[in-house]
Amino acid sequence: MTTLRAERVSAVVPGRRLVYDVDLTVTPGRLLAVVGPNGAGKTSLLRLLAGDLEASSGRVLIGESDVADLHPSELSRLRAYLQHAPAVDIPFSARRVVALGRHAYRHDPGNFRERDAQAVVTAMADTETSELADRSFRTLSGGEQMRVSIARVLAQDTPIVLLDEPTAALDVGHGERVLLRLRNLAQAGKTVVVVLHDLNAAATHSDEVAVMAEGRIVALGSPESAFSATLLSEVYRHPLRVSNHPFGPGIIVLPEKG
Repeated sequence: MTTLRAERVSAVVPGRRLVYDVDLTVTPGRLLAVVGPNGAGKTSLLRLLAGDLEASSGRVLIGESDVADLHPSELSRLRAYLQHAPAVDIPFSARRVVALGRHAYRHDPGNFRERDAQAVVTAMADTETSELADRSFRTLSGGEQMRVSIARVLAQDTPIVLLDEPTAALDVGHGERVLLRLRNLAQAGKTVVVVLHDLNAAATHSDEVAVMAEGRIVALGSPESAFSATLLSEVYRHPLRVSNHPFGPGIIVLPEKG
């Protein structure tokens, strides 16, 4: 089980501050949802956590190791990272795209071909993409490509899982099932961070939420504590209401009608 920590992390590019002075700890067994308006810094924060974006200051730690000091192959065995938009021109079958998630283990003496094959089969079954296995990735719909890309992340089988808007291209049913699968990963002891635009999905499926605005985390905690109507209305610049969920425990967020 591996903890993921950001210690006063910032990312600055010419003319713009993407992320500023973020402190964050995500522990095994927890699912953290990162939410916020467009341009808030959500994707940049996820890239920093993944080691895909170099920090301008501060550091990101996986366990006790700075991600900046880890060899790419070692990093790939510690964290799986799903970018927001999967590449659409990959000339591979869906099965081969999922199998790319096993690339990190090619020099691992404890791994073997049968384990790789089983990881691919299981991941495709979990994402309901088994029937797409022999299809060319480039011929799949956007939602199908996203589900195959999520299967690649699952096949990688790392202690830390980072996903950027994995449900954006999915219909309601597939989106819910993907989020339930991520909840199961967290409950099994993995550290899961997911960027979401859907506040109600975040409220329903996460243990904690981080609300971002202008590159900072402005609220962090359980959905019930972090999602206040006043804060969300200010962050999103639109009046929002937070109410008890009508069909069970938890809360629901709704925009006020003009």
